[in-house]
Amino acid sequence: MTERWYDDMTERMEEIKAAVAGVQEEIAQAARRAGRAPEEITLVAATKTRTSEIIREAIAAGITVCGENRVQELSTHLEDHAYVGAEVHFIGHLQTNKVKQVVGKVSLIQSVGSDRLLVAIDKQAESLGIVQDILLEVNIGDEESKGGITPQELPGLVELARSAPHVRLRGIMCIPPAGASDEENRQFFVRTKQLFIDTRNKMGDNNSNIDCLSMGMSGDFAMAIEEGATMVRVGTALFGARPPIRLVE
Repeated sequence: MTERWYDDMTERMEEIKAAVAGVQEEIAQAARRAGRAPEEITLVAATKTRTSEIIREAIAAGITVCGENRVQELSTHLEDHAYVGAEVHFIGHLQTNKVKQVVGKVSLIQSVGSDRLLVAIDKQAESLGIVQDILLEVNIGDEESKGGITPQELPGLVELARSAPHVRLRGIMCIPPAGASDEENRQFFVRTKQLFIDTRNKMGDNNSNIDCLSMGMSGDFAMAIEEGATMVRVGTALFGARPPIRLVE
């Protein structure tokens, strides 16, 4: 039994190593096509539904940034010390009543999509005596079912972030509509890159902080890099399909 468990673990570690290397190579190729250095792109491993053990194996395989979608999973993995050796970002929908469980626990909150959430993060960061790095999430496809601000609302939220002493705006994040065609996706990425440039210009003397354009996931990260992404969030391409969610009876 012990020998079989060891064999299974070894096989899985080799699979994760191969997957990480494969994604890193795709990132490098996409960067070169765009005339960019591969080192400009940060790979964020989206670890939603993954175990602490798998996260440790991914870090051992070369992952340097993990991205969590759910507060409860983040808390569990932090308690397990699963992220040792890597940064942690929060990349999912964050409710204001769960801000205390995230601020100061992650290096970057990528999904700030409302005035209310930004203010709550700023207040919690103040109480901890820290400055929390954030990205503003833009609902680039203007989908009613998706969080984030519209492109038209972005300038106002940028100004609010600029005036908040305990948050540091690092850039923007987007998730194009799931059913978009390749050409539509590319246009969403092009639009988001322009919003990123506009945001940098708007920040004036503080524009040196605006260095993160987070866009692109397993199915489209190469295209996102070609259109200017500095950060891609990849899950399935690293870990395979997500396991089914177990319902608690």
